[in-house]
Amino acid sequence: MSEPEIHKLELKANEIRKDIIKMLLEAGSGHVAGPLGMADVFTALYFGGVLDYDPKDPWNPKRDRVILSNGHICPVWYATLAHAGFFLHSELKTLRKLGTRLQGHPEYRKLPGVENTGGPLGQGLSQAIGHALAIKMDVASGKLPGGERMPWVYSLMSDGELDEGQNWEAIMFAGKNNLHNITAVVDRNNIQIDGFTEDIMPLEPLIDKFKTFNWTVIDIDGHNIREVIDAFVKAMAIFENPTVIIAHTIPGKGVDFMDWSYEWHGKPPDEVQAKDALHQLRTLGGKIRGEHE
Repeated sequence: MSEPEIHKLELKANEIRKDIIKMLLEAGSGHVAGPLGMADVFTALYFGGVLDYDPKDPWNPKRDRVILSNGHICPVWYATLAHAGFFLHSELKTLRKLGTRLQGHPEYRKLPGVENTGGPLGQGLSQAIGHALAIKMDVASGKLPGGERMPWVYSLMSDGELDEGQNWEAIMFAGKNNLHNITAVVDRNNIQIDGFTEDIMPLEPLIDKFKTFNWTVIDIDGHNIREVIDAFVKAMAIFENPTVIIAHTIPGKGVDFMDWSYEWHGKPPDEVQAKDALHQLRTLGGKIRGEHE
């Protein structure tokens, strides 16, 4: 992928970040740090030539599946789906409103492209494994095409939810059954709702833990879009076992007063804070001068 193409994706991620701020300001509640931190990963997945999807035919059985385990970061998913054409961009302003399709946690098929209900942490990987196993069974029976490009399952999850024991049962199951058609992405931002992960329940050595359970591990900078895309492509070339991408991200990425602050895990900006955040995003941290609010 050329440098201009990568730059275009970086700008797309920035547009998604701006939408996240606007959505949360309008809603008056919700999570901001995680969504901002994962904007580059979602951009790479949906616009970097990785994911096989058709917004006009969102439930085609040949589609790839995205399962969001840490459902509270759904503003980044909603904004990405809107940019990808799954629904009108104007609907983003209804986040968390009464009767909206954009609830504070995603609901299965409430929106085109939303493959799972997310809320209780630690559940998404098991859901994704169910999809991956069913796809392999359908390929074996001839219901789905086989070959190198069977439908893929992407399980996006947080590092904090790895405190949940069910994840490790799921990790063992996928490794034992060689579910190569699943790629998990761990948002390694080192925070959870009440502090830093390594203070609350240390996860390291995380790479070694996954390898012990027969997973291939790819460790990346979650804000380097080229690196993110390359990791997804590499994962699809591995047929021996499932793959996990550990994406190191900065919570609150793009807004200096939110960066690395776990206090922003679960609160929205007020009007003054949103104005400041949007100014930073519109000027790319001051790199672009003279833009109007």
